[in-house]
Amino acid sequence: MLGVITWLALLFTDISVRFSIRNNVSPDSPVWLPGFILSLYILSLFYYYKLKIDRDEQLNLVDLLWRVFATGLVATVISLVLRLLEYILGTTKLTTNVFYLETNYLINLGLMIAFLIASFTAWKRLILYQKSKWLIRLWTFFEYTLLISLLYNSFSLPFVESLYNIILGGIIVLALILSGNMKWVAYLNFRQKWTSLLLLLLTLFYLFYGLYSIYTQVNVISGEATNIVDHRLHIFFVATMTFVTIYSIFSFLVILFNLPTSSVFEQKLEEVVNFQRISQSIQTEQSEESVYKILLETSVSTVFADAAWLEIHETGHTQKLFTYKITEKEAHDIIDHLKNKQVKGILDQGSDKTKNLSKLLSSLRGLRFRSILAFPIYVKGENIGNLALLKELPEGFNKEMTKIVSTFANQAGISIENFRLMEEAIQSERYKEELKIAKMVQKSLLPDVLEKDLDFEIAAFSESADEVGGDYYDTLRISETEVALIIADVSGKGTTAAFHMSQMKGIFHSLAQNCIEPNVFMQRANQALIYCLERGSFISAIFFLIDTKEKKVRYARAGHCPVLFYRSAETKAEFFEDKGIALGMVRNKSYSNFIQSYSFEYKSGDVMLLYTDGITEAANEKGEQFGYDRLAEVLKKNHADDPKFIQEDLVSKLYEFSGGDNINDDYTTMIVKFK
Repeated sequence: MLGVITWLALLFTDISVRFSIRNNVSPDSPVWLPGFILSLYILSLFYYYKLKIDRDEQLNLVDLLWRVFATGLVATVISLVLRLLEYILGTTKLTTNVFYLETNYLINLGLMIAFLIASFTAWKRLILYQKSKWLIRLWTFFEYTLLISLLYNSFSLPFVESLYNIILGGIIVLALILSGNMKWVAYLNFRQKWTSLLLLLLTLFYLFYGLYSIYTQVNVISGEATNIVDHRLHIFFVATMTFVTIYSIFSFLVILFNLPTSSVFEQKLEEVVNFQRISQSIQTEQSEESVYKILLETSVSTVFADAAWLEIHETGHTQKLFTYKITEKEAHDIIDHLKNKQVKGILDQGSDKTKNLSKLLSSLRGLRFRSILAFPIYVKGENIGNLALLKELPEGFNKEMTKIVSTFANQAGISIENFRLMEEAIQSERYKEELKIAKMVQKSLLPDVLEKDLDFEIAAFSESADEVGGDYYDTLRISETEVALIIADVSGKGTTAAFHMSQMKGIFHSLAQNCIEPNVFMQRANQALIYCLERGSFISAIFFLIDTKEKKVRYARAGHCPVLFYRSAETKAEFFEDKGIALGMVRNKSYSNFIQSYSFEYKSGDVMLLYTDGITEAANEKGEQFGYDRLAEVLKKNHADDPKFIQEDLVSKLYEFSGGDNINDDYTTMIVKFK
């Protein structure tokens, strides 16, 4: 926007000056004003392209040339359209009017300056592609010198006019020194160099055409008026034009002279890249077969082979054959042909390498290949296979290619060995990570906060023997006076048990909220689980409904450990040996015959202790189990305390009895104390 405003201001001041001269009137505007406005126009474009090109990190080397080409194309097309319009109108009053000519001239000048600054910004990126401290300092000095040239032309001061040639000469010398920085050319491939040559050639065409247009228009205007401000002499314009032209020519010549060596350089670079690709394949590929395919592709592209195969020896006498641009039938035909002709030193890696195979391969009917090169692949000193490369030309492989393929085969062996080791390590690490995730998921399945009530208080504890376990407990408030409780133990351990535990949680939350009777809950839970549990798996559980209004507990036991209940009035603890079969044991509707509801009333001070079999079956060094008696003793001793204390004392006694933190089964307790 600032550029457009300053260009319009320049047009207005120039036309005002011409109008004053044409009418023999002294101009109202200062003599230095057009130069100053032009400098503002240049600065606005400079910062625009600095933001557009200089700070755009997404642009690569060829993209920069495309930006310059695009800017030059737009400027040239607009200029040609103006010329076409002038040609169509012919010699009329409009086309010979000095104000029309001045406007046309300033449009071309503005477009040319925009093209020069876009090129200047792009050339800066190219010059500083491989920058050093010295180069950055020199470029900074160059930009400041150009800024001084702007200030010089902004004000027409008589005592500094003699400096014009000195400043311009200094800028040209700096431009020549900076133009010698062509390191970016080495990073272009063969195709990019051809593209760059075309773009640079067009850039030079735009430069010369733009300069020609401006000079011819000024000559026409000079014939119509005298004492005009000639912007062609603007030192910044001349200096930038010189720099852009010099660097464009230098770049064109350097790229042109580099073309013959590009293919050789790219081949060497491709060898390095392919070698690195094989080395890194163990980190990026998902299978050993992927490493084999990468070996084939990189080997073929590096030595310019026409086809290849990789023969891998598996356990026993089985073999795998991976091919590239050759069918398995063709590969087997060559292998069999060489064996039948008893050719040594190729596929068997004998000592006497056969040199001239052209005639031998041509004797195989329909075969298009005339050269073959093969190398063994070793992993831990064992030959796991052979890599064979083929060419359609006779004597297609030289000594250098033989060394390259040999190096590739050795690196492939190392990569395959490392891949196998890494795969084992990854599998182990993945298993650990999955267990860690499963443990986090399992912990999230257990409630952080248990239901609270004025009639009772609950404390719970769970510890898995492995990273994950299958013990589950939970609570759910059904109404103001009813709370559902459950404790369950999934058969087995590990991730499978944890998965079934999550299923049990879903069943509990979906069924319990309907306030159904405990035996009905178990029947429906069993019906749901028989579709989820594999045969041989089961879940033992006890489901409770605590009714605080009637001071009553209804429950159903599905093969779980008996409830330990302490009656404070009678000062005794007893186990409820109720009948019931674990969920998943009976896989039909007859399960209802094996489950029923029970109930008991509670009083203040009573304690209900729920647990899994890991508690009672915990063993010490002598093989003795913690058992039901020790469990009852702990409850009798601590019945007067709050559930949290009872739980902590029980866990402490349990670990003290078993003699350490390494447990053989999951420990889970749930203690309910009635108030």
